[in-house]
Amino acid sequence: MGPVTAEAAPQPRARRPRGAAESLATIVLGFESIIAFLGGLVIYGLKALPEPIAPWWGIVGGSAVAVLMVLTTRVVRFQWGIALGWVLQLVVALGAFLVPALALVALIFGGMYAYATIKGAALDRRNAERASRPPAS
Repeated sequence: MGPVTAEAAPQPRARRPRGAAESLATIVLGFESIIAFLGGLVIYGLKALPEPIAPWWGIVGGSAVAVLMVLTTRVVRFQWGIALGWVLQLVVALGAFLVPALALVALIFGGMYAYATIKGAALDRRNAERASRPPAS
C-alpha cells in the first residue's frame, strides 16, 4: 500500500447553478406531491369517485399526480417545466369536484407556486442585472 496523494482523490463535480424560481418551485412541488398522494387516499376512503369507477382509482390517481410532481421538480429549470407545474396545479384544483376540501389545498399550494415562480423569476432577473454590472471602485 502506497501513500495517498492529493492527485488520487477524485474531484467533486461542480453543481449547476440554480435560480430562485427553480429552487422555490422545486420545494413547493416536492411538498405538494405528499399532499397529492394523501388526497388520493382521501378520495379512496370517501369513495368520492362516480359509481362505475372503482374507489381504488383514487389511490392510483393521487399516486400518479404525486409522481408527476416529483418528476416535474427535475425540469422546472425550463419554461415548459414551469408550465407543467401549472398544469399539475390545475389537476389538484379539479380534484375539488370530488372532494371540496381539495379546493383549499389548491388555493394554498397554487398561491405558493405562483409566488415561487413569479417572485423567483424577479429575483433571478435582479441577480442577473447585478452580476452584469461591474463592481464600483
